[in-house]
Amino acid sequence: MSIIGRKKEIDILDACLRSGRPEFLAVYGRRRVGKTFLVREYFKDEFSFYATGVAGGKTRDQLKAFADSLRRYGSPERTVPRDWFEAFSRLRDVLERDDVRRDRASGRIVVFLDELPWLDTARSDFRSALDFFWNGWASARADMMLVACGSATSWIITHLVNDRGGFHNRLTRQIHLQPFTLAECEELYRANGVAFGRQQVVESYMVFGGVPYYLNLVDRRSSLAQNIDQLCFEEAGQLRHELDRLFSSLFKHAHKHIAIVHELAKRRGGMTRAELAGVSAIGDGQQLTRALEELVQCGFVRRYRDFVKSQRGARFQLIDPFTLFSIRFLEGSSGPFWSERVNTPAYYSWRGGAFELVCLIHSAQIKEALRVGGVSSVESAWRSARSEPGAQVDLVIDRADGVVNLCEMKCTDGQFAIDKAYDANLRNKAAAFVAETGTRKAVHITMVTMNGLAHNAYWGTVQNELTADDLFSS
Repeated sequence: MSIIGRKKEIDILDACLRSGRPEFLAVYGRRRVGKTFLVREYFKDEFSFYATGVAGGKTRDQLKAFADSLRRYGSPERTVPRDWFEAFSRLRDVLERDDVRRDRASGRIVVFLDELPWLDTARSDFRSALDFFWNGWASARADMMLVACGSATSWIITHLVNDRGGFHNRLTRQIHLQPFTLAECEELYRANGVAFGRQQVVESYMVFGGVPYYLNLVDRRSSLAQNIDQLCFEEAGQLRHELDRLFSSLFKHAHKHIAIVHELAKRRGGMTRAELAGVSAIGDGQQLTRALEELVQCGFVRRYRDFVKSQRGARFQLIDPFTLFSIRFLEGSSGPFWSERVNTPAYYSWRGGAFELVCLIHSAQIKEALRVGGVSSVESAWRSARSEPGAQVDLVIDRADGVVNLCEMKCTDGQFAIDKAYDANLRNKAAAFVAETGTRKAVHITMVTMNGLAHNAYWGTVQNELTADDLFSS
């Protein structure tokens, strides 16, 4: 299978091969997002050395697996290394061989260490040994390219990206691999022979997000509802218990992270840290701070600010569609399958919020559709402190060209029609926003709908109208 999308990431890999200097590249991102696939497919599995960590393995297990990889790449040693210093010494011997495999195009020595955080077991000398291997030998070789990959994003960021010890400024490049955009999902479905229209692609995104592993499970012979039933609601479905497996594999103390996302799932607009700390199952302290940071780093939660508040007033919002869907419909559920829930009040309630989430994730595409992709802007949210009835906007695009877009997202089967009451609501929001924020910029009401906006007597209130199609720009 060829690589779908990932143009920026491929450019980084190309640059590494062409640079003419030693390269230490970190590739990280949430589990199932396609990190290993990207690296292996790009290099066509032609590595000078490849090893992967063992999930849940102890130090002895990791060293044994590493030794097996060393033998496959030519090491004559048959014993398990005593420690990581000996393991990396053997790796150096392998890479110094005259017959070491090199990248065909660049002549580089390419070392790929997959699931690197798993190798760093408790009380092992792994990080010290890796530090010594890179700083004492590999970094002096202009033909060296070391690729470190891991799903434990917080480990990569803490110990490689932001390290102030031996790896400080040693990392030469990094790739934070994100889930697919809608355009990339559409391309993947097309490559797999899945005949979904764009509305079905958007609805599948509301369930699976842009996670390639989940999308590749979709059976082209079945409808979207049938696929959701088979994958998520059948007891033996491959994603039936995915959420527990996902969080347990990423976080050592996953109960705190799970408690946070469950609480955030109840509040569409998110919560402040203080509000989360007030929940008895979560509590306050350093553990909360760390768990929130890890959830943000892994892409499950976004930290955002209110338009009129500083980062100290930041809110945290659950933005991973699959996590939200699982909490809402799968956990503890023995009820009807998805095909029986479609077109019920619970379905429509979920769909509205899920579509808003898809739009938030694709704010860059919204800017492109507004023809301001190159204009500097800050995205935030806003909640009125004084207006009656209350007013809030989940996506505010504050542009450097003197315009603020107040984005409203609506998901309906047909065109969305603004009626008299909603027209009054929009006007109230815009007026309250100007009065309370004191902005002197032009305020544009921007509607993003699934199937377009009906041009009735009230549509003139809106300055910009976009549809789901506009979210598919690459």
